[in-house]
Amino acid sequence: MYLPVAAAQALDPDALYRQRENLGAARQAAEIWAQRLKANSRDFESAWKLARTYYWLGGHAPQAERKTLLEAGIAAGRSAAALEPKRPEGYFWIAANMGSLAESFGLRQGLKYRGDIRDNLQIALKLDPAFQHGSADRALGRWYHKVPGLFGGSRQKAEEHLRRSLTYNQNSIVSHYFLAELLLDMDRRAEAIAELQKVLDLAVDPDWGPEDREFKQQAQRLLLTLKQRR
Repeated sequence: MYLPVAAAQALDPDALYRQRENLGAARQAAEIWAQRLKANSRDFESAWKLARTYYWLGGHAPQAERKTLLEAGIAAGRSAAALEPKRPEGYFWIAANMGSLAESFGLRQGLKYRGDIRDNLQIALKLDPAFQHGSADRALGRWYHKVPGLFGGSRQKAEEHLRRSLTYNQNSIVSHYFLAELLLDMDRRAEAIAELQKVLDLAVDPDWGPEDREFKQQAQRLLLTLKQRR
């Protein structure tokens, strides 16, 4: 349900999005950006920010809602890419929403989207390698790690992309966490543990606080599991 127009005009969706750990605030931000895009189909900022917000909601809302939210995120990202084809935001958030669908909803979704995820990330990478501190390289690293080799996956390429993403921000908690998971799968346990410890030691990025805190929790659980296996 949309907010009343007067209420939507009075609220700041960027401020609401910063409070996204409160799903009610994230939903309000999405409603405002959706209204703005409906009122002005040329509103690029609202389109890509709507795609980003649906990605967050698609990973945190009740399970029954997630697929619909992520599909809406893909649509919003496509609108953004069509409006500004030389900007990376639309392509990146298309891929992010597709990636979440692929990881969360089984093999069929993974096979359906795997090529589109890679293609959109490669476009974003070509347009602006430094976008969001190397986010396209980070996501491509994740793609090459999680996609089976039969369908184009490669642990070597995964490591190359993840390490390149760290050249844009050596303090990226999510990049260090993804690298740790990859190293574990490559039987490089000591290196993986070192990466997980970095995740715990690094300061939370104010712009990515909710995400960073989640990855810190995951790193703590994974480290505990590894210690118990000794």
